[in-house]
Amino acid sequence: MKNYIIAAVLLIIVSACKENKKTEVVETTDYKNEVLDVTTSVYPENLTKVFNAHGGIDVWKSMKSLEYTQNKDGGEEVTITDLDTRKALLDAPNYSIGFDGEKPWLLNKTETGYKGYDPKFGYNLMFYFYTMPFILSDDGIKYSDAEPLTFEGVTYPGIKISYDNGVGATPEDIYVLYYNSDTYIMEWLGYTVNFVPGIDTEELHFRRYGDWQKVNGLLMPSTITGYGFENNQPTTPKSPNVFTNVKITQKAPDASMFVKPEKANFVD
Repeated sequence: MKNYIIAAVLLIIVSACKENKKTEVVETTDYKNEVLDVTTSVYPENLTKVFNAHGGIDVWKSMKSLEYTQNKDGGEEVTITDLDTRKALLDAPNYSIGFDGEKPWLLNKTETGYKGYDPKFGYNLMFYFYTMPFILSDDGIKYSDAEPLTFEGVTYPGIKISYDNGVGATPEDIYVLYYNSDTYIMEWLGYTVNFVPGIDTEELHFRRYGDWQKVNGLLMPSTITGYGFENNQPTTPKSPNVFTNVKITQKAPDASMFVKPEKANFVD
């Protein structure tokens, strides 16, 4: 009789456990219909505020094409970049430099040798400077706090940017974005240089951003001024890079413009 009672009790317990399992409800969220705030979860808070001060990272990521003009020794250089593929074309009277998505190419339009930045890096060198701070939203980037920069009595907080291995042509590059502590507008960029032989690859170089203009809802610089540097500090200004005829749109550029012309040569 005792065994029957024990068996009955065990049966009741097992049945109760099964019943509990049947009635347990797990709440889930259907993320297909949820609008998630990805920006704040991906980027540091101070960088998000910098993005917002310049028009917002979502507005930037909706754009497909960027164009600007610079005056060079041989005439005007017009740069057009596909913001999704990063294909690029730099067109000037004496040369054209392009990137077809895989390789850079150079078309020399003169009888003399090409003089300028190595096209391997030159096709997007100024693009990276010009598209700060938004370019710092690219994949493969690591963020950390940097020592503030003090220049002429004003202190600018800093955000250090480094890269995962295999990101870009020179993943060992370091950038430091310095911003206005009140407005969060970008003021300075510190950066190391790893593609020019004979240059200290650890010392920071500096460029100062100014004359901001609003283009299609985004704050873009009209001037970027390089500075002399010493002991990771800017010293005296150089001649500024001036950007005119700036256009940024949600329409992608014609892909055919980035294809290497027959007379151009790929650059290894």
